[in-house]
Amino acid sequence: MSFDFSNKVVLITGGASGLGLACAQAFCSQGAKVAIADLSQEAIDKAVDTLQQLNGEVIGLVCNVSQANQVDEMVTSVVEQWGRLDIAVNNAGISSPLNPVAKTQEEDFDRVMAVNLKGVWLCMRAELQQMEKQGGGAIVNMASALSTRVFAGGSFYVASKFAVAGLTRTAAVEYAESGIRINAVCPGNVATPLVVNTVSPEMLKELANVHAMKRLGEPEEIASAVMFLASDAASFNTGTILPVDGGWTAQ
Repeated sequence: MSFDFSNKVVLITGGASGLGLACAQAFCSQGAKVAIADLSQEAIDKAVDTLQQLNGEVIGLVCNVSQANQVDEMVTSVVEQWGRLDIAVNNAGISSPLNPVAKTQEEDFDRVMAVNLKGVWLCMRAELQQMEKQGGGAIVNMASALSTRVFAGGSFYVASKFAVAGLTRTAAVEYAESGIRINAVCPGNVATPLVVNTVSPEMLKELANVHAMKRLGEPEEIASAVMFLASDAASFNTGTILPVDGGWTAQ
């Protein structure tokens, strides 16, 4: 899918790999100035090298999205670099051990919620403050097909993604008259390099079969949906929770 993001400033958390890197590549290919944030300087440097091969104007920032001071510094750094923030993709997220609720651990709950929910809230707070100052912008949160479905053993992850959907919709209503659109993409199971390289062929087939299309999604397909919601083509979309899941949640 082709869009024109010439001179638009885009911030992507979790941008050094997987879906975040796919989004960064997509925005760079369409002329955007892209800041990627992630935990590892090594991973960031590698991703920046990849993105610069697309002739993208790119910066990399180390940020733990669960830490308010680091999030605020991240947004400040983007604005100091380019003067504004047009689009934010809050993609950083982690998984949790698969256990029934009675066997779950407090430290796992705290870790998952700190990144998947608190991290999205902290990022949105800082991004919204900047977008209000400049008079507009677009935020796309990375939710999940498990924002509307459940998966036995995955209660922490499911709860965090349900919450991201609720946070997205609430903020969208709050800022609907401010020129700021806030939406979320809900991917199904996607063939990121991490999944393909670490999951057994049998499990890959199981992951594919939950979709009506009986295949895994591609990172580029998720990136296209993110770009749509961030673009002027979605100018009347706010509070949208967009499934991109091969028909999983339609069944």
